Amino acid sequence: MNEIPENYPSVPETSSDSPDESQPRTSEPAPVPAAAPDAGPAELSSAGDAAEPMPLPQVLEAILFASDMPLSLGKLGQTLGLETTRPIRQAIEALNEIYTQRQAAYRIEERAGGYQLLTLPQYAQYVQRLLRKRDEGRLTPAALETLAIIAYKQPILRVDVEAIRGVTCGEVIRTLMEYNLVKIVGRAEEIGRPMLYGTSRHFLEVFGLASLKDLPKAEQLKEPC
Repeated sequence: MNEIPENYPSVPETSSDSPDESQPRTSEPAPVPAAAPDAGPAELSSAGDAAEPMPLPQVLEAILFASDMPLSLGKLGQTLGLETTRPIRQAIEALNEIYTQRQAAYRIEERAGGYQLLTLPQYAQYVQRLLRKRDEGRLTPAALETLAIIAYKQPILRVDVEAIRGVTCGEVIRTLMEYNLVKIVGRAEEIGRPMLYGTSRHFLEVFGLASLKDLPKAEQLKEPC
């Protein structure tokens, strides 16, 4: 078995009142969360003994496994008590290299401006037999069309969305907001200060995007001749 290098900084034990992020996570159509991996030996102190520093990669692995959402480098650094995020990047690279060598079914992937432990896409069909599909996977064609317009044209007014679709979109936009895929991002500098809409961070998670720059280009969406 490959072992984590010993030159990573140790992580001091944190207080017991740290945030609880133990809920399971799912994401569609992005890959689904993995089972807890074995990244190598860790020096754990037994109950009742004096707390000892623990290796960064194993602690990072545990945090990512427990989290139900992507965690930014800043959030990870704050949680781990580190002054720089460089060791975190190095630990992520080392863990992913070990996962690849071991042919593990999971990787640490960048999603929505953060990092999350996810199973590889080729295993999704098996995991989906166990997990129910989220409601976001059942969006109507009208909702998907409206969401696409907002994603590519944001920030955008409702009247502009309706001008593109040719129908009223108020109810559809409210549904997308209930799914936490769309949010109000500001108000236009015009009479009445109408609301501007844009996509949420959860939108990036659901569609497996690191940022809006990863949206398909217009030419990629054209139907072949």
